Amino acid sequence: MMTNSKNEFLHPSHFERYLPQEEMLETKKKRSELIIGLPKEASEFENRICLIPDAVGLLVQNNHRVLIETNAGKEANFSDIEYSNAGGEIIQNHEEIFKADIIVKVNPLSLDEINCLKSRQTVFSKLEMPNQKKEYFKRLTEKKTTAIANEFIKDQAGSFPIVQSISEIAGNYSIIIASDYLSNPKFGQGILLGGVPGINPAEVIILGAGTAGENAARAALGLGAFVKVFDISISKLRKLQTKLNNKIYTSVFQPSILRKSLKTADVVIGAIRSKEGKAPNIVSEEMVKKMKSGSIIIDLSIDHGGCFETSELRTHKDPAFIKHNVTHYCVPNICSRIAQTSSIAFSNFLTPLLINIGKEGGINNLIKTDFGLRNGVYLYNGKVVKPFIGNQFNMPFQNIDLLFDTLPS
Repeated sequence: MMTNSKNEFLHPSHFERYLPQEEMLETKKKRSELIIGLPKEASEFENRICLIPDAVGLLVQNNHRVLIETNAGKEANFSDIEYSNAGGEIIQNHEEIFKADIIVKVNPLSLDEINCLKSRQTVFSKLEMPNQKKEYFKRLTEKKTTAIANEFIKDQAGSFPIVQSISEIAGNYSIIIASDYLSNPKFGQGILLGGVPGINPAEVIILGAGTAGENAARAALGLGAFVKVFDISISKLRKLQTKLNNKIYTSVFQPSILRKSLKTADVVIGAIRSKEGKAPNIVSEEMVKKMKSGSIIIDLSIDHGGCFETSELRTHKDPAFIKHNVTHYCVPNICSRIAQTSSIAFSNFLTPLLINIGKEGGINNLIKTDFGLRNGVYLYNGKVVKPFIGNQFNMPFQNIDLLFDTLPS
């Protein structure tokens, strides 16, 4: 048996190190070349698109095909020529777009669009659970679709990147809308949101200290308004003050305090986000009745049912209505009014994700390894994998982890 320089015996396992060893090579993953379909949004009031021309160019450089329905980016000021120059393929036939491997949309598929799908495709879009019916999920299960809700996808930090990005835009823009209506003699009081020397600024109440609430507060402060923020979480309120570097008025949702504050408010921004299902009604109709005449409500939570009892779903064609002498603005896709900025936000989120799908050899492989992406999946190969969907619509659901072995490669 071998010994070392100190005449000590070598253990057999040490000796084995000097024998020829089989070389261990890293197995290279087989890349997938994807066909990505980018349809024109069916909704009359949806102006956004999920991928901008620069993103299409990057995907094409990674050996993927991108099919764009003609005029899909027109409302966001992206022309067919720009997409074509980036390497995208302009498709005239609406139904042809839905034959792609992966469909990328802003809004959920309509029932007519689901009919255009072939079997076993992947769809990225919003889910908008409060607006869905059982028929939507039933049709997708029949097509064995893998459906992924953009708003449920998490990043490595555990946050929701697309929700965060769109909420930043919505929060900022809500103050611009509020300022416009507040100064309007028909809908508002004809006053300036920020005031000027010698004249008091408007009082803005923000319900919710999340991303949208934070950006609304920052925008309102930037215009010189007096800001109050309410939230259920003390820690969120504390963090908000630190981020804003401003000792703004904050409070938890105590009905008596909120009721008193609403009486003097000029603008109220509802920015309550519900993780699943309907947003809670924080402001009752009785509270709205006691608000100042000509005050403004902007309900950013209308996507989840609204956080004001008096909210009514509206569109960009008829966005505002007056109830109890208070102007309500309750449009679910508020960011569609600033379509290009919002489209860039979607594109920044989806482009690296699509590239990773190709690198990992397909959507199934990436879902297995990317827990953030997996969190966005609500239908997996036609099977419901979100309990809240199964429970609400009395549909069978399964644990997504148990489905991996049954999926085709």
